[in-house]
Amino acid sequence: MEKLTTWHEFLIEELANREKAMSYLQVSLEEYLIDGDIPFFLKGVRNVIEAQGGIDEIAKRAGIAPKVLSEFLCNEDTLALGTLSTILKAFEWQLSIEPLATENDSSEFASEQLTTSNEPLETSTEQVAESQPV
Repeated sequence: MEKLTTWHEFLIEELANREKAMSYLQVSLEEYLIDGDIPFFLKGVRNVIEAQGGIDEIAKRAGIAPKVLSEFLCNEDTLALGTLSTILKAFEWQLSIEPLATENDSSEFASEQLTTSNEPLETSTEQVAESQPV
Protein backbone atom coordinates (compact mmCIF):
# COMPACT_ATOMS: atom_id res chain seq x y z
CA MET A 1 0.00 0.00 0.00
CA GLU A 2 1.29 3.44 -0.96
CA LYS A 3 1.98 5.88 1.87
CA LEU A 4 0.14 9.20 1.55
CA THR A 5 1.95 12.36 2.51
CA THR A 6 0.80 15.89 3.17
CA TRP A 7 1.73 18.77 0.90
CA HIS A 8 4.07 20.09 3.58
CA GLU A 9 5.88 16.73 3.88
CA PHE A 10 6.25 16.58 0.10
CA LEU A 11 7.54 20.16 -0.02
CA ILE A 12 10.11 19.58 2.73
CA GLU A 13 11.31 16.45 0.95
CA GLU A 14 11.71 18.40 -2.31
CA LEU A 15 13.47 21.30 -0.56
CA ALA A 16 16.08 18.93 0.85
CA ASN A 17 17.60 19.27 -2.63
CA ARG A 18 19.87 22.32 -2.49
CA GLU A 19 19.11 23.55 -6.02
CA LYS A 20 15.35 23.19 -5.56
CA ALA A 21 15.58 25.01 -2.22
CA MET A 22 17.48 27.88 -3.82
CA SER A 23 14.92 28.19 -6.64
CA TYR A 24 12.04 28.05 -4.17
CA LEU A 25 13.54 30.80 -2.03
CA GLN A 26 14.22 32.91 -5.12
CA VAL A 27 10.54 32.69 -6.08
CA SER A 28 9.54 33.57 -2.51
CA LEU A 29 11.79 36.63 -2.64
CA GLU A 30 10.42 37.70 -6.03
CA GLU A 31 6.86 37.41 -4.70
CA TYR A 32 7.84 39.48 -1.65
CA LEU A 33 9.30 42.17 -3.91
CA ILE A 34 6.00 42.31 -5.83
CA ASP A 35 3.51 42.35 -2.96
CA GLY A 36 5.54 43.07 0.19
CA ASP A 37 4.03 40.07 1.99
CA ILE A 38 6.64 39.48 4.72
CA PRO A 39 4.77 36.54 6.37
CA PHE A 40 4.65 34.68 3.02
CA PHE A 41 8.37 35.26 2.43
CA LEU A 42 9.30 34.16 5.96
CA LYS A 43 7.20 31.02 5.49
CA GLY A 44 9.39 30.22 2.48
CA VAL A 45 12.54 30.79 4.54
CA ARG A 46 11.14 28.58 7.34
CA ASN A 47 10.38 25.78 4.86
CA VAL A 48 13.92 25.89 3.46
CA ILE A 49 15.44 25.94 6.94
CA GLU A 50 13.32 22.96 7.99
CA ALA A 51 14.27 21.00 4.87
CA GLN A 52 17.97 21.83 5.13
CA GLY A 53 18.47 20.69 8.72
CA GLY A 54 16.27 22.73 11.03
CA ILE A 55 16.73 25.83 13.14
CA ASP A 56 19.49 24.45 15.38
CA GLU A 57 21.57 23.20 12.44
CA ILE A 58 21.17 26.31 10.31
CA ALA A 59 21.80 28.63 13.27
CA LYS A 60 25.00 26.72 13.99
CA ARG A 61 26.12 26.97 10.34
CA ALA A 62 25.24 30.68 10.31
CA GLY A 63 27.10 31.34 13.56
CA ILE A 64 24.05 32.78 15.31
CA ALA A 65 22.01 31.67 18.29
CA PRO A 66 18.94 29.54 17.50
CA LYS A 67 16.88 32.10 19.42
CA VAL A 68 18.01 34.88 17.04
CA LEU A 69 17.03 32.76 14.05
CA SER A 70 13.65 31.90 15.58
CA GLU A 71 12.95 35.56 16.35
CA PHE A 72 13.85 36.52 12.77
CA LEU A 73 11.44 33.92 11.41
CA CYS A 74 8.62 35.10 13.68
CA ASN A 75 8.99 38.85 13.18
CA GLU A 76 6.40 39.64 10.53
CA ASP A 77 6.62 43.42 10.97
CA THR A 78 10.04 44.02 9.44
CA LEU A 79 12.55 42.10 7.41
CA ALA A 80 16.04 42.24 8.93
CA LEU A 81 18.29 42.22 5.89
CA GLY A 82 21.46 41.56 7.91
CA THR A 83 19.98 38.45 9.50
CA LEU A 84 18.66 37.24 6.14
CA SER A 85 22.11 37.70 4.62
CA THR A 86 23.67 35.71 7.47
CA ILE A 87 21.17 32.89 6.95
CA LEU A 88 21.84 32.82 3.22
CA LYS A 89 25.59 32.62 3.86
CA ALA A 90 24.95 29.46 5.93
CA PHE A 91 23.55 27.94 2.72
CA GLU A 92 26.52 29.41 0.78
CA TRP A 93 24.13 31.72 -1.10
CA GLN A 94 24.00 35.50 -1.42
CA LEU A 95 21.51 38.19 -2.21
CA SER A 96 21.77 39.56 -5.71
CA ILE A 97 20.64 42.73 -7.36
CA GLU A 98 19.64 42.82 -10.98
CA PRO A 99 17.88 45.32 -13.18
CA LEU A 100 14.17 45.06 -13.68
CA ALA A 101 13.37 43.68 -17.10
CA THR A 102 10.90 45.61 -19.22
CA GLU A 103 9.56 44.73 -22.64
CA ASN A 104 10.65 48.01 -24.21
CA ASP A 105 14.05 48.21 -22.54
CA SER A 106 16.71 47.93 -25.24
CA SER A 107 19.44 49.29 -23.00
CA GLU A 108 22.70 47.38 -22.88
CA PHE A 109 22.40 47.49 -19.11
CA ALA A 110 19.17 45.46 -19.09
CA SER A 111 21.02 42.20 -19.52
CA GLU A 112 23.74 42.89 -16.95
CA GLN A 113 23.43 41.30 -13.54
CA LEU A 114 24.91 42.94 -10.47
CA THR A 115 25.71 40.83 -7.44
CA THR A 116 26.89 41.66 -3.97
CA SER A 117 30.48 40.89 -3.17
CA ASN A 118 32.68 40.65 -0.11
CA GLU A 119 35.46 42.44 -1.99
CA PRO A 120 36.15 46.03 -0.90
CA LEU A 121 35.35 48.78 -3.35
CA GLU A 122 38.37 50.24 -5.09
CA THR A 123 38.64 53.98 -4.72
CA SER A 124 40.88 56.43 -6.46
CA THR A 125 43.25 58.58 -4.45
CA GLU A 126 43.42 61.21 -7.18
CA GLN A 127 42.02 64.57 -6.21
CA VAL A 128 39.34 66.06 -8.37
CA ALA A 129 39.81 69.75 -9.14
CA GLU A 130 36.82 71.78 -8.05
CA SER A 131 35.60 74.40 -10.46
CA GLN A 132 35.65 77.87 -9.04
CA PRO A 133 33.01 80.42 -10.08
CA VAL A 134 34.52 83.17 -12.21
